[in-house]
Amino acid sequence: MPLRRRLLNLLSDGEFHSGETLGVSLGVSRMAVWKHIKALREAGVDLTVLRGKGYRLPASLELLERNKILAAARAATVSAIDRIDVFLEVDSTNNWLRGQALNGAPSGTVCVSEMQSAGRGRRGRSWVSPFAANLYLSLLWRSANGAATLGGLSLVTGIAVLRALRSFGINEAGLKWPNDILAADAKLAGILVEVLGECSGPCAVIVGIGVNVNMRPDEATAIDQSWTDLQQLTGDNSISRNDLAARLLDEVIPAIATFDEAGLRPFIDEWRQYDLVSGREVDVLLPNERVTGTACGIDEGGALLVETLHGRRWFASGEVSVRLGS
Repeated sequence: MPLRRRLLNLLSDGEFHSGETLGVSLGVSRMAVWKHIKALREAGVDLTVLRGKGYRLPASLELLERNKILAAARAATVSAIDRIDVFLEVDSTNNWLRGQALNGAPSGTVCVSEMQSAGRGRRGRSWVSPFAANLYLSLLWRSANGAATLGGLSLVTGIAVLRALRSFGINEAGLKWPNDILAADAKLAGILVEVLGECSGPCAVIVGIGVNVNMRPDEATAIDQSWTDLQQLTGDNSISRNDLAARLLDEVIPAIATFDEAGLRPFIDEWRQYDLVSGREVDVLLPNERVTGTACGIDEGGALLVETLHGRRWFASGEVSVRLGS
């Protein structure tokens, strides 16, 4: 286990630990401990340093662990996972997994990270990714059906994420086309699907999922929209991110497998049941156009239907961004 990870494990109880004690436990000097503490603080980890007492995290926390995720997952999920890589920090779990996919990584490769230095949402937007506050997870899936058949995958993933969140008591959340999970119109989770490969041949799909778990307001100052997290919705500040990762994989993997075989049709009714956009005034933002109208749900292919002053229009996933009207 990397030394920095071992250091965080020692500090994860939320108590003060002296540099000397940490150095003995880690087999390094006090100066080496300080250098790692400094690097962690520069990376955004909220570590308290107090002369005469040492170092501590502001509260006890559970770090992500491969074995804990696998232990909490269903047997079928464990069988479908090739490997899980756990990082303290990556630029983006999707970016890291993209590199693995290009190097031949198999279907079922999973990446999770405690933080991201360049987390991404749709259309190049940043995804705020503070240390150990949320869950950042990406899954690699390989399909023989070609990229052209995967247009509804973000909708299916949204349904799977919503199913997983219900097991944590999140019963009021719903789906905002094409890839967001909202509760009381505040963003709780988001999805980023990226496809590598030919339109009609084998391809690799990277499904990125971000879920807000327990994020301090000062960590979210860069978010430019209403947001919420599991702690706010449940009042529980001890939700296990390892359990959450397991539940997500339990739901997402079989949902993608069903979609790969049968397409979007098995999911249409469930999407419409939790559709938060249908019947509301929306603005659809295109690269060179803004369209205003009333959302009318989705068609059988997953396209958003909008009734405008000039008639009904269809918008395909990945081409537009939708903002709920006032």
